[in-house]
Amino acid sequence: MQKIALIVDSACDLSLEVIKEKNIRLLPLRISYSHGEYKDKIDISADEIYGNLEKEVPKTSLPSAEDLEKILIDLENEGYTHVIAVTISSGLSGTFNSIRLALEEHPNLTSHVFDTKILAMPEGIVALEVANLIKEGKSFEEIVSELPTIRKNIIGYFTVNTLEYLKKGGRIGRVAGTIGDMLNLKPIVTVDEEGIYYTVCKARGRKQSISKLISFLKDELKENKCNVWVLHGGALEEAKSVLESLKGLNNILSLDISQISPALGVHGGPGLLGLAIQKVC
Repeated sequence: MQKIALIVDSACDLSLEVIKEKNIRLLPLRISYSHGEYKDKIDISADEIYGNLEKEVPKTSLPSAEDLEKILIDLENEGYTHVIAVTISSGLSGTFNSIRLALEEHPNLTSHVFDTKILAMPEGIVALEVANLIKEGKSFEEIVSELPTIRKNIIGYFTVNTLEYLKKGGRIGRVAGTIGDMLNLKPIVTVDEEGIYYTVCKARGRKQSISKLISFLKDELKENKCNVWVLHGGALEEAKSVLESLKGLNNILSLDISQISPALGVHGGPGLLGLAIQKVC
């Protein structure tokens, strides 16, 4: 009989409460300051990251090999036979590859590592769907076969107050920034098929950038019923305001707020706002 475990990295933006409730194993990314290293979501919060950005912009790195090895050994000891790992885009992090290589050293665990090609709550939605399928008693093979369909129905968009932190972290990809900052142009950013950031469009000023975000959602709602999450990085009040503005829209099945994880907050900087959209067929 199959006993299936689910591993996610901390870029997924799922709360610790949800992770515990869904019996998900969390693999934290690492956040390094000059004075020490922290485990993402475990040792440090997103609010702490934003509160310290003016003093120091920390570095982020892959989950530790020790943390990953402990999870895999624990799973074997607990009688798990299969593992599904859901990861942040391989175009933005080496986490996918590190998990894949580690699992090769554990042949007793039949495994599948799924590169979502996304990040933040859109990645978390994939993980939630997998957790639900495990709870429903679906087989490993059934779940793996459904992953591409789950993923194709999820998209995310975000806008930032400044591209300064994306540039400092080397995560800017095809997002052009310096001139845009000077002209107060706010990019609406998503990821391409390779999981790399790119700019969908630009808006002049904060108000217009939020309007653009909402317009993308409205386009999806014309064709599909959707679950929607408002994403924020150190911008809770603005996120609440956006959420309120969405409540009257047709075809929204559920509506919630999600805070960007500490490690992603390092790169987005304070003031990030976004939307995660899951089309429900």
